[in-house]
Amino acid sequence: MKKNILKKFFIKIAKALDFELIDQNEFKSPTLNKELNENLSNLKKSIVLPLGEVELTRKIKSLLIIFRTNTNVEMWNQNRKRIFDEPKIEYVCRSLYSVIRSIKYLNKNNPQVKVKLKIIDDNSSNENLDKINNLFKSEDIEVEVINHDLSIHENIIKKQKKRETFSNLSTLLRAFEIGKNEGEDLIYFLEDDYIHIESALDEMVSSYERISSQIKKELFICPADYPFLYMDNEKTSLLIGSNRHWRTISKTLMTFMVPKSFVDKYWDIFFKTCEDLNNPWEKYFYEIYEKEICISPIKSLAVHITNINSGYGLSPFIDYKKLWDENKYE
Repeated sequence: MKKNILKKFFIKIAKALDFELIDQNEFKSPTLNKELNENLSNLKKSIVLPLGEVELTRKIKSLLIIFRTNTNVEMWNQNRKRIFDEPKIEYVCRSLYSVIRSIKYLNKNNPQVKVKLKIIDDNSSNENLDKINNLFKSEDIEVEVINHDLSIHENIIKKQKKRETFSNLSTLLRAFEIGKNEGEDLIYFLEDDYIHIESALDEMVSSYERISSQIKKELFICPADYPFLYMDNEKTSLLIGSNRHWRTISKTLMTFMVPKSFVDKYWDIFFKTCEDLNNPWEKYFYEIYEKEICISPIKSLAVHITNINSGYGLSPFIDYKKLWDENKYE
């Protein structure tokens, strides 16, 4: 009550002194009575400050991470080499190690969020599976490695020319099915060639809470700031997360964080995406992004360690070599 009285008094004083206030928490100017996406060209002098706290009405209770891998396929549907001249298993292990580091960071800073990790593996050798399992030997992380059987989707997914294409569609469908059946709150669908900064999961969860509470909507989150998302010169909105800015986007790849409610709501699209290879693969998800808000961080919280000439582009302002070296596992 006291805070509201002081706030109203402060607004009156600002008006009297010909100042305009910008409320960053509500994204509006209380003295102009305008939203920040409207024309504010008649501003004379401004004070930009938070006029109130963001009440976190959307608290995250759990995070299910579903990691898909095929250590035998160096580069899906491509004959190019990746950024670093290392075998695929090295990329998978460093990607997983970055997830382990990020889970531990999240557990330390947000212990109320229950985290589970499921790894869907298709046809890796015993040697590579041992390397994956060894990453978790001394870690207090709830993890399950699932040896995927492609035959469970033989009558669901259209036959493909290459086994690796069918495998990618099938493991994605398996990930979606697990998310639908076992997810409780947030679900992070993750491919096997993303390396995360240590604070990535904590920032994704905390920013989800803050932004979702602020705009009163559920979200899709892409962890990478892709250059190709800037090519269309489309209108975008900037939002303030827990530790960086985020921007609205209309496209993602198949690595994204989403609430369980969206998996249920848009299950037909999740399912249809896996029935056959599309061009682009994610095209049906673009229909969802016309209705729901999807955001990505500026700068990236995870980088896609793909080929250096990737059409998606490499996330800017990231020291790839440093991030690669930081996630060298024992």
